[in-house]
Amino acid sequence: MSDCVGADTAESSGPAEFVNKSVTKAVRLLRELAAQPRTGANVTTLAKAVGISRPTAFRLLYSLERTGLVDRVDNNYILGWETARLGRLANPYTGLAIRAQPLLDELAAKFNESVSLSVPNSRDGLDLIAEATGSHVVGIMSRMSHDMVGQQYPLHASSSGKVLLAEWPVEKVLALLPEKLKAFTAHTITNRAALIRELEQVSEQGFSVIDNELEEELLSLSRPIRDSSGNLVAVLSLNGPRYRLGRDRIPEAAKQMRHTADRLIDVLWQDTATE
Repeated sequence: MSDCVGADTAESSGPAEFVNKSVTKAVRLLRELAAQPRTGANVTTLAKAVGISRPTAFRLLYSLERTGLVDRVDNNYILGWETARLGRLANPYTGLAIRAQPLLDELAAKFNESVSLSVPNSRDGLDLIAEATGSHVVGIMSRMSHDMVGQQYPLHASSSGKVLLAEWPVEKVLALLPEKLKAFTAHTITNRAALIRELEQVSEQGFSVIDNELEEELLSLSRPIRDSSGNLVAVLSLNGPRYRLGRDRIPEAAKQMRHTADRLIDVLWQDTATE
């Protein structure tokens, strides 16, 4: 039985020598195409962006074109119809949650608090897709942190929501949020102009904080997780009651969360291909 388990583990997360470098380079090309405008890019541009030779890029793009994963319009390549079809069939969150869970568990254990991972959705909101909890997450955190996967928090009163709002142009925030925002506690920011000022601070410092704003005595920090093009793909959050996770621990928590976010990037976008 142990031999079978070992084989399964090796197949699912094997060492670097098991990685097919051509496949990895092809995936890098697909990622770069996703970051390009809808008009696409030519082979020279793609090769330079990915860091491979032009002949290698051409061979890979030709193979991807033959399978429908990319299409060519004149001399530009774009993501293909088969990529779109497969994307519609894929569960967008399962693989992400599975890869992220060990690091969420580790962060939760370090602070003995609640940790969550949220991703932007197509409705200008965030979906909570994974969570982890420390051993003494009780009382104040039990309602907010227990089995919340699939739930959504109000953007203006949650640390994860503030990270998302800070990504938007001010014009979009003004268009989507009312001038008078809903209050959840006496400390919720209800003035839209005041919220926009705080969002500027979030952008500058690289993380957001709520303190008594969503629920009394709840403090939460969130950090963005970005892909290689700088796009927001997920938000990491740490939540705890103020008597344990007080404001004096914010610098320590922000630093540790940055470390975890960097490790999540490595886990989610493993790339060992070399020329």
